[in-house]
Amino acid sequence: MDSFYRSEKDDESYYWNWNGFKIFWSVKGKENPNPIILLHGFGASSKHWRNNSNYFAKKGYSVYSMDLIGFGNSAQPGVKEIGKLDNGVWSNQVNDFIQQVIRPKTSKKIVLIGNSLGSLVALTCAVYFKSEIFSVIASPLPDPLVIKRKESKINSIFAKFKTIISKVFFRFFPLEIILLLINKLGIIRLGLNSAYFKKEKIDTELINIVRKPVLRKTAARSLRAMCIGMSTRDNKLKASYLLEQLSNSKKVPFLLLWGEKDNFIPLFLGKKIANSHRWVELKIISNSGHCVHDEDSSLFNKISHEWIRSLKTF
Repeated sequence: MDSFYRSEKDDESYYWNWNGFKIFWSVKGKENPNPIILLHGFGASSKHWRNNSNYFAKKGYSVYSMDLIGFGNSAQPGVKEIGKLDNGVWSNQVNDFIQQVIRPKTSKKIVLIGNSLGSLVALTCAVYFKSEIFSVIASPLPDPLVIKRKESKINSIFAKFKTIISKVFFRFFPLEIILLLINKLGIIRLGLNSAYFKKEKIDTELINIVRKPVLRKTAARSLRAMCIGMSTRDNKLKASYLLEQLSNSKKVPFLLLWGEKDNFIPLFLGKKIANSHRWVELKIISNSGHCVHDEDSSLFNKISHEWIRSLKTF
């Protein structure tokens, strides 16, 4: 199989063969010199950047977006195929995408822009692949913010026990039935109503962006791999550790864009990050929820572009 090939749907979308898995990605402004990668959140896909890609392309960026493995139109492998899915796996996917797809075109460092889970993946890349990353815009940043610095023998035993329990639980938990109920009972719309402060932004296109991947036969097995992966991660893949690593090394410029009315990840967590890590810049978007990039796309785009330009060396 070729490394990547054009999607049948349009001339800006492609499939990329990553370790034997099909990964859906697209690009706008591919002739532009400055590369950006847009990373979607949990349950979403690259299409969630529907109101952002064209803006950045018109501003002179080559704008790449992809469906993280397990989401959107990308492959949805299960535990048997991939073992687990977590931000370590997704950050490796992003790094390989940079090397195989973007590097043949340009040697310029990459701006990563993420929403929620995508922000955590971007942060992971900034730590473990920092030589490739110019800056990160996280909107917002999820994950526990406090981890124990010293791990006792008792804590180590408890962690191992928790890992075993998580693996057993998610292997047998009927995720197939849960996904079916989510679709049948209109829970997707309910979830979007919680995520979005501006309810008028929840249109048919948005619902389909979230709903269609859930209907795929492979969705449950991939969700199981995510549940196991994210619940049994090492602390070195958690936001608190990753932020400390950026603080201790040559820092990657980092902007937090946070919706004032975010019900999923409350604003006080964003303020806590900015207070603990003074090199992190926090901008608050009034009357906006968990998906600022879609809910207030014009403001999100303007703030992001101006911040990137202010860094001057891009």
